[in-house]
Amino acid sequence: MALNILGLDIQKTEKLAGDLNVLLANFQVYYQNLRGIHWNIKGKGFFELHAKFEELYNDTQVKVDEIAERVLTLGAEPLHTFEDYIANAKVPVGKHISKDEKAVELIVASISELLQLERNLLEKAADANDEGTVAMMSDFISEQEKTVWMMRAWLG
Repeated sequence: MALNILGLDIQKTEKLAGDLNVLLANFQVYYQNLRGIHWNIKGKGFFELHAKFEELYNDTQVKVDEIAERVLTLGAEPLHTFEDYIANAKVPVGKHISKDEKAVELIVASISELLQLERNLLEKAADANDEGTVAMMSDFISEQEKTVWMMRAWLG
C-alpha cells in the first residue's frame, strides 16, 4: 500500500477527494439556492426567514471553503466551475421560490441529500483512517441534523 505525505493510502484518498468534490458541488448549488430564497422571500415571515437564510448561506460559504481546502489537503484539486457543480449536484435546484413553505421545504430536501453524501464520506474516511475528513463530516452532520429538525418543526 502506497502512502501519501499524510500517511494515508493514496488510492483511498484519491477516492475520498473525488467524493469531497461531489459534496463541494452539492454545497455550491445549495449555497446558491439559499442566496436565491434569501433574495426572493416574500410574505409575513419575511424578516424572520430573510435573516435565517442569510445565516444559513454564510455558514454554507464557510463549509464550501472547508471542503475545498480538505480536497487540497488530500492532494487533489477542488472543482470550481458551475459546469462541474451542475454535473455533480444531487441537491434540487430552487428556482422562482418566494413562498416561505416552499423555501423551507427546499432547504430540508437539500440538507437531506447533503446528509446522505456526508454519511457515505464519513464511512469511507473512517475506512481510510482519515480523521480530518471524519471530523469534518461528523461536525457537518450534527449541525445539519439540528437544522433539519428546526425546519421541520417550523413547517409544522
